[in-house]
Amino acid sequence: MNAEPALSVQDDTVTLTAIQEAAQRLKNIAVRTPLLKNHNLSERYNANIYIKREDLQVVRSYKLRGAYNKMRSLSDAELARGVVCASAGNHAQGVAYACRKLGVQGTIFMPVPTPQQKVRQVENYGKSSVKIVLIGDTFDDAYQQARLFGEQNEAAFIHPFDDHKVMEGQGTVGLEILEDIDTPIDLMVMPVGGGGLASGVSSCFRALSPATRLVGVEPSGAAAMKASLEAGQNLTLDEIDTFVDGAAVRRVGENTFRVCQQLLDEVIAVPEGQVCSTILSLYNEEAIVAEPAGALSIAALESLKDQIEGKTVVCVLSGGNNDITRTEEIKERSLLHEGLKHYFIVNFPQRAGALKEFVVEVLGPDDNITHFAYTKKNSRAQAPALIGIEVLNRDNLSALMTNMGQKKLQYQYLNEESDLFHYLV
Repeated sequence: MNAEPALSVQDDTVTLTAIQEAAQRLKNIAVRTPLLKNHNLSERYNANIYIKREDLQVVRSYKLRGAYNKMRSLSDAELARGVVCASAGNHAQGVAYACRKLGVQGTIFMPVPTPQQKVRQVENYGKSSVKIVLIGDTFDDAYQQARLFGEQNEAAFIHPFDDHKVMEGQGTVGLEILEDIDTPIDLMVMPVGGGGLASGVSSCFRALSPATRLVGVEPSGAAAMKASLEAGQNLTLDEIDTFVDGAAVRRVGENTFRVCQQLLDEVIAVPEGQVCSTILSLYNEEAIVAEPAGALSIAALESLKDQIEGKTVVCVLSGGNNDITRTEEIKERSLLHEGLKHYFIVNFPQRAGALKEFVVEVLGPDDNITHFAYTKKNSRAQAPALIGIEVLNRDNLSALMTNMGQKKLQYQYLNEESDLFHYLV
């Protein structure tokens, strides 16, 4: 993604006054989402854990706040020419909803592979006020076309994060948190994608609650802000894992980087598997549907557990637009992260009863074969099989490997062979 033009140094802040003005613009547009104490998490971490439920926002994410605030700040002449954005997710829905509320024509560019469910959601929120253009294979392709369209048609570009009006709108999340809680907050934990939410919320807290420790959270496979802060300059990652799609960016915003560089106390990276475990836990224990980016801040509690004991912590659950078709992948990534799912290539002797012996004499009583692909090679004494095994306890893995060794089975453990593992499984 191309960087937005840098603002001058004197404009390099998000002020409390601007956030308060954004809150006034958002009245009767954005829902004042609840701040709820979570008893299960509080008991688990021996702390007072509160969740800001932005998954209950009108478009099921906080993105409406920034999109609407940006659009509402445009002049009548600018709005008359229409707006444009690029997004394959929550930002597109926020812009679409804002277009319908303001009676503004919007053009939304989305990559061709965008799931139809997301396309339909944008259509539902925008109705006749938006036109969706599916173009290119990636977000970057759609982004470039959206910028070109904006230049050719003099349409205002609504950036998903790297714009001060967008950051100010997102900052209203922090304003509501501080107005709704009756005790000092020790840690404020928020997800970081492009940095819009973190910039806005951090600016609000630094003005109203300067003693609060501000922690940003990124997925390990796309930790662009963490890498940039450590390097002291905004970096572009060569490759990213796009699983946490709402927070997976190769480069954070120029403006958001500078704000976060000044205000954030810490940015931590959380494995995607831990995010998946958190999504499942929230659903099973709390009946909360969280998208991967939405679960980031809660997933980070495990990494922060030594810091938060006895303290008051607020986590922003930033969105709930999770695609149900991803459930199997979420479960798989969670099991792998927890050490409960293992893949092997096992060379079986080509004789009758070899597989039966494996099931009876190698597998433990609680082990379960969940994947098996076997191709017999008549010209060889042995033939490989790709096997996925789910165990009840992570410690069962060593017993499984010991049993295979005792049976003199030749095998390769794939979980530690990342390239081969992702190719086969």
